[in-house]
Amino acid sequence: MDRAPLVRVLAHFVPGDKVLDHLAPQQDWLDIRYCAEYDDETFYRELPDAEVIWHVLRPISGDDLAKASRLRLVHKLGAGVNTIDVDVATARGVAVANMPGANAASVAEGAVLLMLAALRRLPELDRAVRAGTGWPSDPTLGETVRDVGGCTVGLVGYGNVAKRVERIIASMGGEILHTSTRDDGHPGWRSLHDLLAVSDIVSLHLPLTEQTTSLLDHDALARMKPGAVLVNTSRGPIVDEDALVDALRSGRLGAAGLDVFTIEPVPADNPLLGLDNVVLTPHVTWYTADTMRRYLELAVGNCERLRDGRDLANLVNQVAG
Repeated sequence: MDRAPLVRVLAHFVPGDKVLDHLAPQQDWLDIRYCAEYDDETFYRELPDAEVIWHVLRPISGDDLAKASRLRLVHKLGAGVNTIDVDVATARGVAVANMPGANAASVAEGAVLLMLAALRRLPELDRAVRAGTGWPSDPTLGETVRDVGGCTVGLVGYGNVAKRVERIIASMGGEILHTSTRDDGHPGWRSLHDLLAVSDIVSLHLPLTEQTTSLLDHDALARMKPGAVLVNTSRGPIVDEDALVDALRSGRLGAAGLDVFTIEPVPADNPLLGLDNVVLTPHVTWYTADTMRRYLELAVGNCERLRDGRDLANLVNQVAG
């Protein structure tokens, strides 16, 4: 029997044992080279021979694509392709695909986790207990801490992740509003202006585009309900970070839960790092064993299609066959 042709993959992440075990049955036809996200030496050494890149977050520029002479597919492990120069890829005949909805369950749970941690002042209480100052409890808790079930939660964007957040919050008794590019006829739809004014928690669930960059600027943050919580698990530049710092420092906003930032990794001098009313995670709400399993299944599936000359799934561009 003829051996299946090898497909050379540059996986832009460091695998764990579960990833390696999952991919082991494919090693007779998948030649996977792994590279840590910011290990540029390895990345540029492997790039010329790669036919497929499994892309996470480190941007892939037009110059990068020009160095990838054998490249046929950039497969985003996730939904947002703003970190890929899709125009250059298209011009060079390189397909770009994503995985819409594959990480929705994990990101939704991560967003709710940040809501709860910020709303319940979890990091502050954790530090107090560890320092031996947690008892007696802070008497202001009863005036500042809320139940999600008693809150109005406004979802900015209404895609796969937001709809999962909606189901979780509804099960906890919270009231849900959402906004999107146009009135969708749903009874919970509000304009962004109105949603910001009445929501106790505002959670962002939209892609980064020219239109959404700095969508939550000084004016938008000033429209938010006093003491409200902002949660961002989408993309950092959607929020004007300087304006957010001002709103948090002044007490205009009660707290924020952030998984994404304007610059990643976060610089040590980012003032958000010094605020007690901010809960921070390093762009990992998507990163669970369950999401990785879904990612790998989809990534391998598209590599099989590439190997067999079949149409690729979830393309975001059109290239000549």
